[in-house]
Amino acid sequence: MPIVAASATLRGPGGEGGLYVVGRMTGWGQTPPDMLPGKAESGLFPRMLLILRLVHILSGAFWAGTAIFTAAFLIPTIRALGPQGGPVMRHIAQVRKLPIYFMVAGILTVLSGIGLYSISSGGFSNSWMRSGPGITFGIGAALAILAMLVGIFVASPSAKRAGELAAAMGASGGKPTPDQTAEMQRLQARMGMASASGALLLTGATAAMAVARYIP
Repeated sequence: MPIVAASATLRGPGGEGGLYVVGRMTGWGQTPPDMLPGKAESGLFPRMLLILRLVHILSGAFWAGTAIFTAAFLIPTIRALGPQGGPVMRHIAQVRKLPIYFMVAGILTVLSGIGLYSISSGGFSNSWMRSGPGITFGIGAALAILAMLVGIFVASPSAKRAGELAAAMGASGGKPTPDQTAEMQRLQARMGMASASGALLLTGATAAMAVARYIP
């Protein structure tokens, strides 16, 4: 770890002055926020870090938690209910708009994570990116991006179609046709696969982010 030194003049009890050197540890390729030109005076850099971390942690917690709940509890319950699970899926997808919240949380998590990675790496410095923390954060980011792609291109379209199909089945007033039942089962199976994949990817991403700072 490189050491950035800062000097300060301190006064003793009798008023005598002395020059002291204070060492500060930073990450490879990382400049301390309060030493960047023009940032210490304005306080812009610490404020940006605070905002990015809040967005990243809060949206990431919602994203990962919802993915795990959906994969472990919601989708299995809906599949167990069979055709009766249709109204539940319709309410979640069309009324509560869960797929939209899910997608927005994923995008916010990834974008804020890229911003934090850029700051921590000192502008994507190769030396830091090849370090233990840099590699581990990169693996976590890759897993999160894969989870977001699964959500955008597989889970969300399937949930939307399942909600539309459930609405059509409810509007007909009678028993679902064999074709409708078969399509609903296919959609539920696809959502189950996508939810399980997303939950596993986000669990891996969360684990990587949690331990990255401690990887030598």
